[in-house]
Amino acid sequence: MRIKVTPIFKALLLLVMVPLMANTVAVRQNAPKLMEWTIGGITRKALVYIPAVANEKLTPIIFAFHGHGGTMTNMYNTRRFDKLWPEAIFICPQGLNTPGALTDPEGKLAGWQMDADNSNKDLLFFDAMLKTLKEGYKIDLKRIYATGHSNGGGFTYLLWATRGDIFAGFAPTASVAGRFIGKLKPKPAFHLVGETDPLVKPQWQKLTYTTVMKLNSCSVQGEKTGEFTTLYPSASGNPFVLFVHPGGHQYPTGANEAIITFFKGVN
Repeated sequence: MRIKVTPIFKALLLLVMVPLMANTVAVRQNAPKLMEWTIGGITRKALVYIPAVANEKLTPIIFAFHGHGGTMTNMYNTRRFDKLWPEAIFICPQGLNTPGALTDPEGKLAGWQMDADNSNKDLLFFDAMLKTLKEGYKIDLKRIYATGHSNGGGFTYLLWATRGDIFAGFAPTASVAGRFIGKLKPKPAFHLVGETDPLVKPQWQKLTYTTVMKLNSCSVQGEKTGEFTTLYPSASGNPFVLFVHPGGHQYPTGANEAIITFFKGVN
């Protein structure tokens, strides 16, 4: 059977196809790309979402670091900050096999350095990533952020201690600052903790975030802003948001939205 292609049929076909073609272009523009760097003779990788307008408009950056044993792909797929803040660059780096502080002492799984050392392999990797993005795109230097889960959260605290002036805010989750907590300077911060976390004990995390709250000159009384979030205003202009959920070490539902809301509110 032949379909008679009339002017009306052509018009209807265009009405259907044009949106589909536009959506295809949008998907291609928004798809993350794999970027690589060579640091100390080792190839380092990151999955990066870059807005189509990053060459034209001031663009924020969100660095997101996976936990020990994690991957950049899983970090990207579970966060999807590109959907919540499509105007921002969203970069998920891949860690190297690294001994863990609490598990994997032989370093058979991917993770991040937990202290500044002679190699500083991950800190130098961060420096290289940021340098590339600043050279290739129009970056809003007042809106650079970092988040990370567990070991990735510990590395986020290490970035705060060693590269703090670069960032507008931090959002570590299920992690502690450890021995470098004394090197932190006041910065807007968000910390997520599970009440039954069996790995990074809640009391350990409390020691970290209460120290941060004092550092930031935050109010003792907080303001409930959501089911799990409490905002502690700061006399120094460095607010703190505490996200307490009833689960364990896992990353909970609703955390993505809370973190992006926080990042959008500080610069």
